[in-house]
Amino acid sequence: MNRYLIFRTDRIGDFLITAILLKSIKKNDPSAHITLIASDKNFSYIETFPYVNQVIKLENTLLSKLLLFFKLIKVKYKNIIVHDNKKRSKLISFFLKSKKKIYLDDTQNISHIQTIKKILLKMNFNYSNDSLNILDHRKINQSNDEKYIQLHFDEKWIFKDYIDKYINIEPTENELINFFVKLIKKNKKQLIITTGFELPKIMKNLKPFLAENKVKIYENLNFFELERITSHSKLLISCHGAISHVAAANNIRQIDVIDKSYNYAKWTDHFRNYNYLHRVVFKELSQKIIEIV
Repeated sequence: MNRYLIFRTDRIGDFLITAILLKSIKKNDPSAHITLIASDKNFSYIETFPYVNQVIKLENTLLSKLLLFFKLIKVKYKNIIVHDNKKRSKLISFFLKSKKKIYLDDTQNISHIQTIKKILLKMNFNYSNDSLNILDHRKINQSNDEKYIQLHFDEKWIFKDYIDKYINIEPTENELINFFVKLIKKNKKQLIITTGFELPKIMKNLKPFLAENKVKIYENLNFFELERITSHSKLLISCHGAISHVAAANNIRQIDVIDKSYNYAKWTDHFRNYNYLHRVVFKELSQKIIEIV
């Protein structure tokens, strides 16, 4: 049995990139034992993946780092991969025993999927597009729900709650109502709205309208619940985030609203069934969405 140690001490969306690497390792080495070093933000989620044999949480304290080091130093690994590219992960991994240690090259401006292919080559492994299906065989995704359109309306749509250098796409109540009416009329599918941990005020104000038009709204979802809803949608409309990776992994059509000032292609180069629109004022953005749904 070959042991692999992989560092991914950041967020869920970042892990969903690494999941492609993990599945590739298992395809090339079915008996591989994979240990993944996680963070508070992604630990519980990673535990649900069948091709991760062990998940260890690393907290950002000196004691946590020391305890982790003394636990890992007892094991010899075939490969150690620092996929989060963090200094603390590099420092811990430097002293561990392994045949090979793989670090990311900061000088190369390439996409994450290209990086994964390079890592696999260093291990003499092959890459297959089947590894993009990182969410198959997950009980959490089983459902008999009819397909629907999902709008994920989180803080990224609200100007004061997101990156202030990005284009303001925050709608007025009337603009949002008009958008919903056109979207429902054109698609003749149920519209479902999901949000982040806190329901934006504009959505609270529109609850009577949504109820009257049989639009379901889900709030205070954890990521497991959000993944299930997205995995059974016909179309996802959202501002780029971890949920975008869920849609891509399930080959679900999505319209990704992104800001042109940032190179999102680094994250989306492997996405399937993918459409994107640049952030512009909502009146113009909503019209563009309606045109391509």
